[in-house]
Amino acid sequence: QVQLVESGGGLVQPGGPLRLSCVFSGARFPIYNMGWYRQAPGKQREMVARISIFGSTYYADSVKGRFTIDRDTAKNTVDLQMNSLKPEDTAVYYCNANNVGKGDYWGQGTQVTVSS
Repeated sequence: QVQLVESGGGLVQPGGPLRLSCVFSGARFPIYNMGWYRQAPGKQREMVARISIFGSTYYADSVKGRFTIDRDTAKNTVDLQMNSLKPEDTAVYYCNANNVGKGDYWGQGTQVTVSS
């Protein structure tokens, strides 16, 4: 059973950086597409960034140029480097692992609050 554990959330001032990390366990990491999603209060969960098993990356328009997703196959981790944070980036951030044949999995989420 896939398990995902996020870390790195917290309170940061506008314009500051924050790095989220997700540790994957319970299955073969290289065969899962990975992603970060977020959900703000009163809003639907939305895709922030995804990275395929081949390393191709995709970003929401709202974070392009500010966020970077990367995966480390040796450590079974997927990180999200967030720069130039804005108050509208405030949300619970969730790690996702997806393999069409093996399922879709979510972490518990980590809170990111951007405020002065």
